[in-house]
Amino acid sequence: MAASAPYQVVARRYRPQRFDELVGQEHVARGLSGAIESGRIGHAYLFTGARGVGKTSAARIYAKALECEQGPAAEPCNACDSCLAIAAGQDVDVVEIDAASNRGIDEIRQLRQNVAVRPARGRYKVYIIDEVHMLTREAFNALLKTLEEPPSHVKFVLCTTEPEKLPITILSRCQRFDFVTVDAPAIARRLQQIVEAEGGQASPEALSLIARRAAGSMRDSQSLLEQLLGSATGAIDVDAVHAVIGTGREEHIGRLVQAIAARDPRAALDAFDGTLSGGADPGGILEQLIAALRDALLASVGCESGSRGGPAIGDAIGIDLAAVGRATGTETVLAMLQIVDQALARMRTSGHAAVLAEMAIVRLAKLDDLDDLADVARRIATDPGTPGTAGPAAAARPQPAQRVERVEREKKTTDLTPAAAPVADAVPPGPAAAPPAETAEPPPLPADAHAAWLDACEKVGGLAADFAATATSARWRDGLLEVALPADATTAVAFLRRPEVAAAIMAKLRDALGRDVRHALAVEASPPASAGEATAVERPRPVASQAALLRDVMDHPLVTHARTLFDAAVRKVEPARASEATARGQGSPADPVARVADNAAVESSGDDDDG
Repeated sequence: MAASAPYQVVARRYRPQRFDELVGQEHVARGLSGAIESGRIGHAYLFTGARGVGKTSAARIYAKALECEQGPAAEPCNACDSCLAIAAGQDVDVVEIDAASNRGIDEIRQLRQNVAVRPARGRYKVYIIDEVHMLTREAFNALLKTLEEPPSHVKFVLCTTEPEKLPITILSRCQRFDFVTVDAPAIARRLQQIVEAEGGQASPEALSLIARRAAGSMRDSQSLLEQLLGSATGAIDVDAVHAVIGTGREEHIGRLVQAIAARDPRAALDAFDGTLSGGADPGGILEQLIAALRDALLASVGCESGSRGGPAIGDAIGIDLAAVGRATGTETVLAMLQIVDQALARMRTSGHAAVLAEMAIVRLAKLDDLDDLADVARRIATDPGTPGTAGPAAAARPQPAQRVERVEREKKTTDLTPAAAPVADAVPPGPAAAPPAETAEPPPLPADAHAAWLDACEKVGGLAADFAATATSARWRDGLLEVALPADATTAVAFLRRPEVAAAIMAKLRDALGRDVRHALAVEASPPASAGEATAVERPRPVASQAALLRDVMDHPLVTHARTLFDAAVRKVEPARASEATARGQGSPADPVARVADNAAVESSGDDDDG
């Protein structure tokens, strides 16, 4: 009894054998066929592109076209001994080299010696070097001269997924062909042909889902199809595909997107849990979420998702992603995509993928409207004296509007250069309010000036409330509220004196007291230094340890708020130099706030876990 032939996987059995069978690479097929027909056959070609798009297949077809007994021809006959031997990988004149495992200079030296040998039976010796970017620098240098001036009977085809890693000296010696990713409809049509040839059945929706999942790689789609053909007991449907690739049904993803757009964290987590219970993988869900947000992003800038390449999600999602994108805004959708991308990167190296996915979903659902923030920034740039507000649209949402205003005030405190004042320095926060038209007696001022100050700043919120709490005392003097702050509170004084902050405090005082009240900030005088201390100031200050510097700044309101708002971590704090601190008028160079404002390296947690 004859032994049965060994099984070949689908990707090999249905590998293209002619140029016109290269799906999605028609420009490459025309270029190579035209070169052979016209006799302009180059000595070295470079095929670049993503994995599974047909680079090695095209190289083999090119070798068959050159060696075909009926050629050289624009298309190989696939019937002669040369074509059959090359297709089977048995032709001695067509040498395939895996540069990932043969990457050293010794292998290239051996290749140079073999190049001089004439072909055994064909017209040419064709060297196909796959993953050529893996060669070492010495190997590339050894290949240069041979690649530039090979014998007339030698042709090189270099294949790579990372052409940027090749030396420019190699690139300049090759004719380059860029293989594009294959669009999903073309992949789905090819998969349908394979299913029919295999005697199987698959729904168009399932094949379309496989094609989208392959992300432009024909080989990946065929490998997935083979897995489904081997496990399916009947026709392949959408549920079978979702079960294999670990994704959720598109209508479940639609509910998740809808909950995120509505800023409902609980509903978003419920939708996520429902998708997980259906057998989906947390990473697969976030990848589907990226595809949905990508369509929303395109709609937010006026594009149509169907007119561009990239990840796509099916029509069964059940919501209008274009409407979601227009309502959410470009800046907000961009931030959402960054959050999901960072979560996916962290999930690859973490054992808590589900928790990281839940964290990302909650952040998405609680994300503020960043387009309102952009509007605020533009208004402040146009009129710096205008207090930061979020406009009428955001006024209906007090909490997000307050956060937007706080972010703007923080962004304007980057350059903290207050003038140190040893004595009281009353600076009016803005133009004096016009006297009221009525002659009625204004309401009396409260006896506790300090409580009135704290209450007004607490209503302003944000950093204003935090910095105002550092005041040591307050008093009324001729209708003016004088507030005293410690001598080392230079950052607080600088922030509270900003025009927009001072105007906001004055407005809250007017609302609380029923009358216009001006306020002034006074900086307490520093205690006199002894002769020994004065001498110590002149000497170089000892450099504090990194741990001490971190302890100084971690509890500061500005740093705490920045870490919370941007999900950031303090990586390093550099002590300010005494000369620079003095020149800027920031007082002591050991001021931890000055160090944070000028030198603290604060980074988003992104895909790092170590903080």
